Amino acid sequence: MRGCVASPRQAILSRMSPQPGLSPNLQHLETSATIAISQEAKRRKAAGEDVIDLGAGEPDFATPSIPADAGVRAIREGKTHYPANEGILELRAAAAKHLSLLSGGRPVNADNIVVSNGSKQSLFNVCFALFGPGDVVAIPAPAWVSYPQIVHLSRARPVLVPGEPEWSLKVSVRDLDRVVPGARGLILCSPCNPTGAVYTHAEIKAIAQWARDRKVWVIADEIYRRIHYGTGPAPSFLDLPDEMLERVVVIYGVSKAYAMTGWRIGLALAPGALAKAMAALQSHTTTGANHPAQVAAAAALGDDRVEQDVSRMVAEFRKRRDVVVGRFRQELPGVEFVEPLGAFYFFFRVNSFGGIGGAEFCTRLITTTGVALVPGAAFGDDRYVRLSYAASLDNLQKALDRIIGFAKKLSD
Repeated sequence: MRGCVASPRQAILSRMSPQPGLSPNLQHLETSATIAISQEAKRRKAAGEDVIDLGAGEPDFATPSIPADAGVRAIREGKTHYPANEGILELRAAAAKHLSLLSGGRPVNADNIVVSNGSKQSLFNVCFALFGPGDVVAIPAPAWVSYPQIVHLSRARPVLVPGEPEWSLKVSVRDLDRVVPGARGLILCSPCNPTGAVYTHAEIKAIAQWARDRKVWVIADEIYRRIHYGTGPAPSFLDLPDEMLERVVVIYGVSKAYAMTGWRIGLALAPGALAKAMAALQSHTTTGANHPAQVAAAAALGDDRVEQDVSRMVAEFRKRRDVVVGRFRQELPGVEFVEPLGAFYFFFRVNSFGGIGGAEFCTRLITTTGVALVPGAAFGDDRYVRLSYAASLDNLQKALDRIIGFAKKLSD
């Protein structure tokens, strides 16, 4: 799964099936399309090709100096031993205060926060602790590639719920009731990967009420919450009163807004009993997250000066978003796309270009122009393609020249 991909089509469509002798736990496991495409782009670059990778879902900025320096100091001060299973108190306290301030000062209990090796492990811990055979977990689609895989690994059954094109591919309570009437869980990402759509406060409240009435667990992936192009952070489940949060787990972390993907620090804020269960589970898997990285994350979330770096990066993402949207509207009028209000993704429809799907579009695009994008099939809808504008404005403009030119030729 971690080696070089043999061909662009294999990079896009690769699928792992269990080999003889392997556990049936892996019967649904697929390779990550986003990682495979990133590896394919790196392979081509290493071979001397002119490649622009707009497939990666990580900021192109350096980690701000304050958390970076804190991590270095932690190593030099000998903070290199096993941390507590649930995470060091310094980080959990900083995260609790940070999340409280983002939601108007609401109380957040640091004891209910579990720190993991990236938000992906936080998601796995939650699903493994909550779900099992026979459980149905609803996932609004298009959806991040790992959600269904993580649910499968917990032996539960993921059910993709298609979003409405007229509603930025988001789902409503009516959609959830119609498609998954007996769901035990719901994984909701806002701001959304891959679309950049953002659920409003009213939409989140309606979904929370739906889940409460039906005793459905909500896993709210809010890793992109700070990358929001409206006023303040994106709306959150933490903006709701406590009585609506009894079965809600909020996933957060420093990877995206703080440009710390490689530090691998994720957080889960959960009801007390569930938080303890996840910490116990983690004690038998990874023990705890990287100790110096936790110190760095505490500085990122706890030092007000770092917010200046976040604001600067979000402003740059907004500028890039405006360039992408503007060029598509001007040079490819009529092409459907989701208006991105958060995160750093642009999700556009390609099946109007000669009737091809996203996988073929991406294969031919990287082969003929050297631009790497992710096909919508990876997220549950192959009519679309995901572009990440977490790239320099210069590279973004060059890539857009190639994408637009390629699309126009397909339409001729």
